[in-house]
Amino acid sequence: MGNADFAAAPLAILHVLDHSIPLHSGYTFRTRAILRAQRALGWQTHHVTSPKHAEGGGVAEDTQESVDGLCFHRTRPADGVFARLPLLNQLAVIDRLAARLLQVARQTAPDILHAHSPALNAIAALRVGRRLGIPVVYEVRAFWEDAAVDHGTSRAWGLRYRLTRAMESWALRRADAITTICTGLRDEILGRGIAAGKVTVIPNAVDIGDFASGGTRDEALAGTLGLQGKTVLGFIGSFYAYEGLNVLLDALPTLLAARPDLRVLLVGGGPQEAALRAQARGLGVADSVIFTGRVPHHEVHRYYDVVDVLCYPRLKMRLTDLVTPLKPLEAMAQGRLLAASDVGGHRELIEDGRTGVLFAAGDAAALAARVLALLAAPAQWPTLRAQGRRFVEEERNWAASVARYGSVYASVVPLRMPGLVEEA
Repeated sequence: MGNADFAAAPLAILHVLDHSIPLHSGYTFRTRAILRAQRALGWQTHHVTSPKHAEGGGVAEDTQESVDGLCFHRTRPADGVFARLPLLNQLAVIDRLAARLLQVARQTAPDILHAHSPALNAIAALRVGRRLGIPVVYEVRAFWEDAAVDHGTSRAWGLRYRLTRAMESWALRRADAITTICTGLRDEILGRGIAAGKVTVIPNAVDIGDFASGGTRDEALAGTLGLQGKTVLGFIGSFYAYEGLNVLLDALPTLLAARPDLRVLLVGGGPQEAALRAQARGLGVADSVIFTGRVPHHEVHRYYDVVDVLCYPRLKMRLTDLVTPLKPLEAMAQGRLLAASDVGGHRELIEDGRTGVLFAAGDAAALAARVLALLAAPAQWPTLRAQGRRFVEEERNWAASVARYGSVYASVVPLRMPGLVEEA
């Protein structure tokens, strides 16, 4: 086959994922958006999920599952002696995933293995890539040792933390190219001695078509939730400790003293839900907090339009300083007001006083003050909403973001994408 014929065939990418839809998380929604946008560019995408997908209610055996028009090759859980031992169970995950990935790679003959966090996926991909002669792109979405500290499964700079960090650095040095989701993570990667030319930021974004700015409140939904005639502060997402929802509840007595009509709407679920419910009861504000549970993704826009101010009170730690979240971008796309803590990940997305307002992380009094000031200044709302919407339209839409993969892929398989070699 000549080079022209070789280049004419669609580029084929085999994505290696921790977990995927139908599970709901920022990780799975980013993945779905990437896959859809890559297919819109004419690329072929194939998808393998790790044994850890099974921990979210996935499969017991190697199989395939179609979700939203995407076919995922599932990997059965790791087994054997290592799988039952702390730390060594991570090696069992790598072994099981590598075996499944080798099988799928032989079936699909990809041009690129694109592994997404955590490092376990990258190590499995590197093992298979070296065996089959396929380049590996590693996408860092977070440093999972930091997330493990927040989840309580690891101690900062303890043995597991340091081993996970070492695996991450090992994978970064050996990947053919690296992508990451924000400047904070890129700076951390460069700090580990990785060459700047090897690292490309592919930022989180939104599909503008999924969000309509300036939507009117769904009064039927508001009535169902008991929110008619109320001022609503809201959070839509997963209830992890690092999200700092406890700070929002701590601020609620002060907020209610100034605005008795105010209510807090928490849409979603997660490991902190029981603690948040107990906290609301302990503060005597349970009647002012509405927990909806998880809602279908296609219904999310209705809940955005019930909320007056979206609140993102993330706590300050390595994870939140380095990683940009997805939800504030959705709020901007929906043309909503938002108030967020001043952690590094938020400051990379939100310009204080222009696209939202920021308050000191972990400070309930600061949160209450900024939110009350925002509610007291309705003349500012149209400008804040318009500037937030313009930011995502111009800088954070998925089509523009995913197009950046072109030069990354061209750098590792230039014959497949000759038109991008000069741009890479």
